[in-house]
Amino acid sequence: MQTPDNQFKKALAAGDPRIGLWLALADGYAAELCATCGFDWLLIDGEHAPNDLRSTLAALQSAAAYPSHPVVRIPKGDDALIKQVLDIGATTLMVPMVESAEQARQLVKAMRYPPQGIRGVGSGIARSARWSQYPNYLHEANERVCLLVQVETREALAQAGEIAAVDGVDGVFIGPSDLAASFGLLGQPAHPDVTKAIEEGIRAINKAGKAPGILCADEALARRYIEVGAKFVAVGVDTSLLVKTAKALAGRFKDGVSAATPSATY
Repeated sequence: MQTPDNQFKKALAAGDPRIGLWLALADGYAAELCATCGFDWLLIDGEHAPNDLRSTLAALQSAAAYPSHPVVRIPKGDDALIKQVLDIGATTLMVPMVESAEQARQLVKAMRYPPQGIRGVGSGIARSARWSQYPNYLHEANERVCLLVQVETREALAQAGEIAAVDGVDGVFIGPSDLAASFGLLGQPAHPDVTKAIEEGIRAINKAGKAPGILCADEALARRYIEVGAKFVAVGVDTSLLVKTAKALAGRFKDGVSAATPSATY
């Protein structure tokens, strides 16, 4: 058995746009359902959704048979947690609230085995190495992992180019909702001041030679960000899609049931 290549990482490096879906239902069965729908990547959310290590493992196992690449967002940039999530088989991690290039460099180390990093070695009991059935895993893993860091404040966005330039950072994801809050525009991620800052950030990340990413459920705005240069874009959230469709169905049969679309605030 050979250690698989990370095709998502390769696509980002080649500049190929990747379209994704956010998974917040925290359920392996739902993850598999979404994995059949044709998205390039699926974000398993461990920051705002009720995922733990075992439910994240279930989602990874459920998606494994399909082309959609699973990305795991952990709740914070903790070395031990990064090690655990890598060991259960995630190859691409998203880390929230990265504020500086120095913080990004520490995350790069946490993602890699020595001597390039500080990841603990336990591949013999880890799904990541298929319990040592990938015979060269320890020597190949560092090149297979993909690190996506989130910039979510005005201060972090101002340093997006420097953060992106860190060797070992594969992509920089701009968090529009927290960014809007840092502008004093809570709940207004589509405000012109916020979208202008996002577009400037996308250009800075591209200039540094890395892939910019974002979540945007507004189709017209998502297409605009892709035109500006965003390379990995989540265009919907499973919870929002379910609520929207369920309320619309109920509304067609019952009076007084609103079919309003919930906003995705990630």
